[in-house]
Amino acid sequence: MGAGKTTIGKQLAMKLGVQFVDLDLFIENRYRKRVGEIFAEKGEDAFREMERRALLEVSQFEDVIISTGGGAPCFFDNMEVMNNLGQTIYLKVPVDELASRLTVYKYSRPLIQGKTPEEIKQYVAESLDKREVCYNQAAIIFNVTKSLSTQQEVDTVVENLIKVINE
Repeated sequence: MGAGKTTIGKQLAMKLGVQFVDLDLFIENRYRKRVGEIFAEKGEDAFREMERRALLEVSQFEDVIISTGGGAPCFFDNMEVMNNLGQTIYLKVPVDELASRLTVYKYSRPLIQGKTPEEIKQYVAESLDKREVCYNQAAIIFNVTKSLSTQQEVDTVVENLIKVINE
């Protein structure tokens, strides 16, 4: 959450001339409900099942960049599936930078609404501690240290990512 998966993914897809799919948005369109509503109504287990089915579906698309939610790689064998079907990228962002980004957008993120900046930082650190073992299984681990607050910063990150992908 907050790593820039959608921002970078859209720009990367545009530069590479492929389609872009945000898995959470795909799920929201399919079920006509926001992810937060699905969590609230059905619970996390049901959401993760829906997410898994959606991931399997979109992973069959050709010439596509898929941005998953932060939890998707860590449930079932999703990371293994993604690694087997395509090239995976972990956008690794320092905890302080993630917390700073999320503090700005906390009202649109159900998991951090109402948290103080320090609580957000703690939440980010704890989440990464649990999930990073999954994230580190990605084919490419790409450090993102820029804030992504300007188009120039996004463009620079995407150009550097393209170089790494092509190596």
